[in-house]
Amino acid sequence: MPNRLLHATSPYLLQHAHNPVDWHEWNNESLHKAKTEDKPILVSIGYSSCHWCHVMERESFENTEIAAFMNEHFVCIKVDREERPDIDQVYMEAVQAMQQNGGWPLNVFLTPEQKPFYGGTYFPPQNWMQLLKQIHHTYKIKRKEIDESAEDLAQHLQTSDLKRFAQPTQTDFEQAQLGSMFHVLVKRYDAQWGGIEKAPKFIMPSIWLFLLRYHAATQNTQALEMVTHTIRQLALGGIYDQLGGGFARYSVDGEWFAPHFEKMLYDNAQLLSLYAEAYSCAPDPIFKEVVYATVGWLTREMMHPAGGFYTALDADSEGVEGKFYTWTEPELQAALSADAEKVMNHYQATAKGNWEHGRNILRRDPQTTGIEPDEIKKLKSKLLAERSKRIRPGLDDKILTGWNAMAIQGLVDCYKAFQDDYFLKLALDTITFLEDYLIQDKVYRNWKDKRSETEGFLEDYAFLIQAYTSLYQVTFNEGWLHNAKIWCEYVIHHFTDASEGFFFYSADTSEALIARKKEIFDNVIPASNSVMARNLFQLGVLLDQEAWKTQARTMTSKLLHLITSEPVYTCHWAVLLSELIHEPVEVVVAGSDALALRAALHQHYLPFTITAGSTVESDLPLLENRLPKSGTLIYVCRNKTCQLPVTDIQKAVEQILSL
Repeated sequence: MPNRLLHATSPYLLQHAHNPVDWHEWNNESLHKAKTEDKPILVSIGYSSCHWCHVMERESFENTEIAAFMNEHFVCIKVDREERPDIDQVYMEAVQAMQQNGGWPLNVFLTPEQKPFYGGTYFPPQNWMQLLKQIHHTYKIKRKEIDESAEDLAQHLQTSDLKRFAQPTQTDFEQAQLGSMFHVLVKRYDAQWGGIEKAPKFIMPSIWLFLLRYHAATQNTQALEMVTHTIRQLALGGIYDQLGGGFARYSVDGEWFAPHFEKMLYDNAQLLSLYAEAYSCAPDPIFKEVVYATVGWLTREMMHPAGGFYTALDADSEGVEGKFYTWTEPELQAALSADAEKVMNHYQATAKGNWEHGRNILRRDPQTTGIEPDEIKKLKSKLLAERSKRIRPGLDDKILTGWNAMAIQGLVDCYKAFQDDYFLKLALDTITFLEDYLIQDKVYRNWKDKRSETEGFLEDYAFLIQAYTSLYQVTFNEGWLHNAKIWCEYVIHHFTDASEGFFFYSADTSEALIARKKEIFDNVIPASNSVMARNLFQLGVLLDQEAWKTQARTMTSKLLHLITSEPVYTCHWAVLLSELIHEPVEVVVAGSDALALRAALHQHYLPFTITAGSTVESDLPLLENRLPKSGTLIYVCRNKTCQLPVTDIQKAVEQILSL
């Protein structure tokens, strides 16, 4: 007998639609039910590719005895954290404030007023049943104490992170600050395997994007080596799908060997940017190979026919983590016959298995410096074809605005590095999908067969504005810049906290939760405030909006002590800080060959530049009165002071590097 989740659009909620638990969605009906019946709320938060979410479902939520107790004594609500990251943020912080480890599944007990009083993550079934009974008993006999404790915690959640972490603005941005951050990262760097030295190991692409900029600013070869070594080891490791392309979310060990096999759009979108930028700075055929294979995976397995990208692939298939991606020796022999030994040697597979249960994770020799030989590529294609016959991991086929906008940015960066029109076409197809299905009078969060009614969060708006700004700089289509300006003004109007000068995560028109949060710290996805601050700065330059540039500087300044001392968790702020210190060079290309010269310019690694251009007259501030009567001119300017215009890209690059 299905429960109420049968009518949900979220793939994660639909996974639970046939549980004996009487799950509700988070909505007015379920919240009203808790108040009317005076029952505590159990809110269980996860996402479709979460391995331990599946385990807890199988062990506890499909258990009829446990489900009956949950149904009798609690109002049970399931939340997809990717659809409602605002709910996840509030209750994740609550659980961490209770001195519990955060993670998913996140199971939190609330009063009928939505105020949390206890929570945790995964519980084995016997522990879960014991906890349910304990919560039920305590709620009956100590209700007053629970209400008081929940109220105290709610007050804590309403305290802005900025009250704890922001400091008075410091107006001086200096190169020495970047040096301090570099030395912090050097201390935490894993010189053997790359990455930040700890396990489990997350990639954190913004760290390496910052180091590329640090290298560009200082010519420090160690910074560049840290980036190239890290991303080469990633490409050779088990965290990278050696057959199909694309990266898993993280490695459980320090060697990038054994991944947690879920593959997320947001990781791969950012890694396209990282590999493309690294290739522009230090051309390595492995980096190019990774970009093309990862885009191949995205278009083959993650793309809606109309152009948007899906959210994630599960770690599990047939109830086993990694089964789809790993191989036993007999499976390799059956697929490749006499050639199996070559592939086993190349990918370090063994007869006993290099992982668990006799299975092999495919990885390449970490000393490898070149791309794969043609013979291996042919055998790899055979293996990929054989793998495609297997039962596939679950696909979360909802389409998220913010993550798709990140993919647009990644594809634009690939287009700049490789000048392959295919990447630009994919980026344009994706923005068309978003405009057709998710953008109207406001930006909406997600789509699956129909648009959800949840308004986009700051993450969605910020990455969308970034995508529009980047599309303008490679196409010179002023419509993209116009859209970036419209949504930037919308964010300022609907998300600003005037008292602190930062942006709330949800709009003033969104559903009110017990706390309205701001996202400050960068993590595997950059903080929406750091992305928005960078948007303000870049659009401030392109549109001559001094107030926007000032706000970006002020936001960065208030967090400067944190950025310089903790660059791992402020790594996207660090990227912005490097751009504030090395004020961007405005490169204006005007004339009949503007697009061709733009293409040649963007093959150079010039991170401290912002590009504008046109083949016709334009009233954009950077382009006014710049169109020559014939030919094409390149203007290199900083702070509205320009060098003599040139017609040759090499001369323009020399001017840029001399400023």
